Amino acid sequence: MIKARRKKEAGTHNIPEKLFYRIGEVGRLTGVEPYVLRYWESEFPFLKPRKSSSGQRLYIKKDIENILEIKRLLYNERYTIEGVRKRFSEPHLRLVRQEAEEGSSGAKETISRIKARLREILEQL
Repeated sequence: MIKARRKKEAGTHNIPEKLFYRIGEVGRLTGVEPYVLRYWESEFPFLKPRKSSSGQRLYIKKDIENILEIKRLLYNERYTIEGVRKRFSEPHLRLVRQEAEEGSSGAKETISRIKARLREILEQL
């Protein structure tokens, strides 16, 4: 059973190359039920799939990646809906935090670049 679960989880990240995906396909790829996807649309403003002329939801690859990240944060990291919203609203902070958490030497360089860019912006004002 554990092997089957791992295989299923590993398969969710193999997103086939297509322009658009319907809600049923997204559900199968991500392991998230369509009714949950529709609920998440109402909770996360950045998750707004296009709609076809017949009203079907059409997701793009970036939407699926966002759904996988939402799922990971909610189910694995135990974030709340509000916590996920905050996490997605601060992508620049997320990048710096991830590098710092991983202990990479690049974190200090990234912070230095950000500070330098902010100084440049300040000078222009």
